Amino acid sequence: MTKEKRTISIWDPKIISRAIWDSFRKLNPITMMKNPVMFVVEVGSVITTILLIRDIVTGAPNIGFELQITLWLWFTVLFANFAEAMAEGRGKAQAETLRRARTETMARRLTSNGQIEVVPAPRLRRDDIVIVSAGEFIPGDGEVIEGIASIDESAITGESAPVIREAGGDRSAVTGGTRVLSDQIKVRITSNPGETFIDRMIALVEGAERQKTPNEIALNILLAGLTIIFLLAVVTLQPFAIYSNSPQSIFVLVSLLVCLIPTTIGALLSAIGIAGMDRLVQHNVLAMSGRAVEAAGDVNTLLLDKTGTITLGNRQAVEFIPLSGVKEQELADAAQLSSLADETPEGRSIVVLAKEKYGLRGRDLQPHEARFIAFTAQTRMSGVDYDRREIRKGAADAIEKYVDTNGGQAPREMREIVERIAKAGGTPLVVADNKRPLGVIHLKDIVKGGMKERFDQLRAMGIKTVMITGDNPLTAATIARESGVDDFLAEAKPEDKMALIRREQAEGKLVAMTGDGTNDAPALAQADVGVAMNTGTQAAKEAGNMVDLDSNPTKLIEVVEIGKQLLMTRGALTTFSIANDVAKYFAIIPAMFSVAFPAINALNIMRLATPQSAILSAVIFNALIIIALIPLALKGVKYRPMSAAALLRRNLLIYGLGGIIIPFIGIKIIDVIIVALGLA
Repeated sequence: MTKEKRTISIWDPKIISRAIWDSFRKLNPITMMKNPVMFVVEVGSVITTILLIRDIVTGAPNIGFELQITLWLWFTVLFANFAEAMAEGRGKAQAETLRRARTETMARRLTSNGQIEVVPAPRLRRDDIVIVSAGEFIPGDGEVIEGIASIDESAITGESAPVIREAGGDRSAVTGGTRVLSDQIKVRITSNPGETFIDRMIALVEGAERQKTPNEIALNILLAGLTIIFLLAVVTLQPFAIYSNSPQSIFVLVSLLVCLIPTTIGALLSAIGIAGMDRLVQHNVLAMSGRAVEAAGDVNTLLLDKTGTITLGNRQAVEFIPLSGVKEQELADAAQLSSLADETPEGRSIVVLAKEKYGLRGRDLQPHEARFIAFTAQTRMSGVDYDRREIRKGAADAIEKYVDTNGGQAPREMREIVERIAKAGGTPLVVADNKRPLGVIHLKDIVKGGMKERFDQLRAMGIKTVMITGDNPLTAATIARESGVDDFLAEAKPEDKMALIRREQAEGKLVAMTGDGTNDAPALAQADVGVAMNTGTQAAKEAGNMVDLDSNPTKLIEVVEIGKQLLMTRGALTTFSIANDVAKYFAIIPAMFSVAFPAINALNIMRLATPQSAILSAVIFNALIIIALIPLALKGVKYRPMSAAALLRRNLLIYGLGGIIIPFIGIKIIDVIIVALGLA
């Protein structure tokens, strides 16, 4: 599955056609009862439909007006269903793609006596052991317990670049449906049929079992309460209308009720939640619940691992510092020669730095019968012997011991340079040629570009960033200062992470963190938002409430932004919905009582043509505004890092004031059109 297939457009004709059909299917009263506001509108539509049929049969007057009211009430319900169906549509399309990616493979399972039996993948159970070779699909989620292999995970992540999975460490987890490209691995299955990663992903993107979040439930209760209040208010209006000799038809009363209750947000609320979950999927993040997405939007503290998240993850050579009497180019030449066989990122960076700074290129040492010395934990140095030269590169104390053992002496200047680099948070590597120290290579963690600006944005949102690292406090302080995080935890052990999270939570804060190892599992489980890496261990993925398919630790920042966007969108549209009801009051109330109470005409500030056109215009606008707001509900309000107070002011200005002004304009335009067309 390619990345392009994953980012399916919401305006795909197939999604729209399916959404139209689903709009009618969702008219089932049992389904509608889950949304109290729209259920009331549907009940009102049924009542007006029955009365319309009665009036057609009896030949009552005003059939045209009643027909239009009834049709637009049904359109209101259908438009609300269409919004939800559109939000679900892209997920269903993605689910179909995932189902195609999930192949019915055969698995080579090891029996208890060590024999191999071939069985269909659906028959595999937790703790079964299978062997997977190059070219075969991994039959289920599991962990590599033996071997190392290159894996194609494009069916899950959308990325075509292969990844390495190996036994032990934090890169042992494999996913069913992915394909082994090289070598052979032995995998322990960690899930039963129906519980695999792809199964969970299909269930998520389809949205069929999406549970409402606490905030969504609370808002639903509020909307239901407002609906009941307005229902009682409308019911009591009829006796008052009869008393004032201006009784109102059921069509008018139902129209008033539908325009007064918060139908706009009631129609879009479910779509907003589904679309928020879908945006996470678009970023290749699988959330186990909507609660986690909302929690991300309310996060106060962000815990970020230093290596691979804030820094590039590999130390890079940034400077050659020669000792007195040694030319910098001589040091660079020796450093490069000692690193030609060093395939570590640090070794390659030394070769590149010498090439870029001094034009030194890698040389073919084969004719010189060079003998490369590999790094070992015992010697803590590496190098090369050739042309009677003995070049060594390694830790300062290892090189110093090497020099002393061979009758030399490390100069005091070398120790001073080493101490200066260490205090600056870097890693010093000393180079010696024929047992004579030449100088020091300065290695340092490179902070990723743009991190400081991103942390500034988070700070503007009121989010505290904490860097977690196993480095010593001196190095940690240097990286923290350079990257712009608010705080850091150095020499961090699993229990230290847990203690930090609990301390923040005890102060009433929500905490988010990333992790990939088994040692991260306790902290991921404790955090309010725990994002586990897909490449990590099964323990980490089970402990977190989100899984990043791309295994990009910086994705946590996007997760927080998506959560914020979900909350902002819901708040903005709720504000708009309540505000635009004000304009509808001015349209319908004067129309209902202007005959009995001519003074009420003063409230007809829109100068609507007739009572019937006023009511019909308000009902039409009430339906059309739902359709107009569907793109905003699905895409979300544009995210802007700002404080809660600034966000509230902005929402009140744009969506509060806009929610009052737009209906006045819209209802007036509709009134002019329907009068011109002779519809009222």
